[in-house]
Amino acid sequence: MNDYQGSIGHEERLALPGEPAPSGRGRRIVVVLVVVALLALVTWAMFGRKKADPAAGAAKTEQMPSVTVVVPGRTTVDRTLSATGTLAARREMPVGVAGEGGMITRVLVEPGQWVNAGQVLATVDRSVQAQTAASLAAQVTVARSDQTIAQAELDRAQQLVDRGFISKADLQRKAATRDAAAARVQVAAATLREANARTGRLDIRAPAAGLVLTRGVEPGQIVSSGSGVLFRMAQGGQIEMRAQLAEADLASLHTGARAQVTPVGSDRVFAGEVWQVSPVIDPQTRQGIARVALRYDPALRPGGFASATIVGGAAVAPLLPDSALQSDEKGSFVYIVDKDDKVARRNIRIGQVSDAGVTVMQGLDGSERVVRAAGGFLAPGQKVKPVLQKAS
Repeated sequence: MNDYQGSIGHEERLALPGEPAPSGRGRRIVVVLVVVALLALVTWAMFGRKKADPAAGAAKTEQMPSVTVVVPGRTTVDRTLSATGTLAARREMPVGVAGEGGMITRVLVEPGQWVNAGQVLATVDRSVQAQTAASLAAQVTVARSDQTIAQAELDRAQQLVDRGFISKADLQRKAATRDAAAARVQVAAATLREANARTGRLDIRAPAAGLVLTRGVEPGQIVSSGSGVLFRMAQGGQIEMRAQLAEADLASLHTGARAQVTPVGSDRVFAGEVWQVSPVIDPQTRQGIARVALRYDPALRPGGFASATIVGGAAVAPLLPDSALQSDEKGSFVYIVDKDDKVARRNIRIGQVSDAGVTVMQGLDGSERVVRAAGGFLAPGQKVKPVLQKAS
């Protein structure tokens, strides 16, 4: 008892001066209040924060960027190829001297003029050849006279042989003389025809109907078989464009493909079609030639430069706007939004680029949600709020 009272007395001495000492029941109440306060604090720490998390998530959702996405699908597009090249005659005909040559006396055509097959383009002096032909014609006349005399003598000998005035041997000699005279006529006539043919070859003629492109001879000029090309012609006036294309483009090109050709310096567009694809690739440039046939028009000048758009077939592929495409050192790519609304990178291989958009040849099947624009401000794995836009 003394110890207990001593302890009570000790606790009472801890009371502040002027205040009554707390009783045992009061101390218990204080302890209970402290425990309740601690339990309330722990409960708030455990459950109060969990209730605050959804609010934080909602705030975070409100801060997610909204991006416009498009589902491209698959579209049938014409596969077009762009090329440049030169205009030329589809069948160019160089015309030179076919005969012995000589001095040009007249030039009868000008560049840009249409001519017929065999038409004389220029004439060569033939004064010497004319005298030679006259001499040969005279020899033909002499040979025919000899043949006439030999035939007359043979006829008289046949009348006299029956009377015995001429032997049969003499008759045979006269017949042989007549045959020799006839042969000399044929030789002289053949020589005359040869001379006339040589004289005719002095005229420079068009080998076929067509358009005269160039003229490289003037009156007074001395020409021969070694003078080279005097005229250049386009057979039938047919013109073509020799378009240079890469090896990969030539592999998918076929004859009959449509083309639109625009000469340099002109805003006119001429329709044509590919009539030949080069079977040979230049090993240096890795390019080949596609020959586009064109109808004649004065605006199509051989030797000029032109650009062409060739339809090389059709392709079924996704079509995206230019704004959706991005590129870096790894190549071209787009951002897509997956099923969890997270941004993901997708590498692609682009094909034709046109006013309608960019054809994606590899990397997309058309069902993806592709970020239409502002892809440069996104990062893979970022969560966004997609806004679907109908593909045009």
